[in-house]
Amino acid sequence: MQYGLWYSGSFTPRISVRCCEIANEPPRPKSKLQVGSPIIIVEAPKVIKTAASMPCLRANSGLVKPGDVGRIVSRKPKDLWAVRLSIGTYLLDGKYFKALELDEGDSD
Repeated sequence: MQYGLWYSGSFTPRISVRCCEIANEPPRPKSKLQVGSPIIIVEAPKVIKTAASMPCLRANSGLVKPGDVGRIVSRKPKDLWAVRLSIGTYLLDGKYFKALELDEGDSD
């Protein structure tokens, strides 16, 4: 069975692509990042975008620095996260931060 589009009097076949897993490929580890997870900034982004209802894009003039800690508020498409920092909530790409490992130590 062929599918196609009728466009300007010519027939263009439609191609469907299906992704499948390769048996030799190891499964990807599931991300530890979830809403509410603590994170630490590992690289300062050049520009930052606020997560407000009217977002503002501006150059990062030292507001977000490596070592800053925050918490994930929500996830957006394409590895974009809304992160609550001490200076406000910003939309950051996942490459700029990592999950913060909290050690549950004894209080003795």
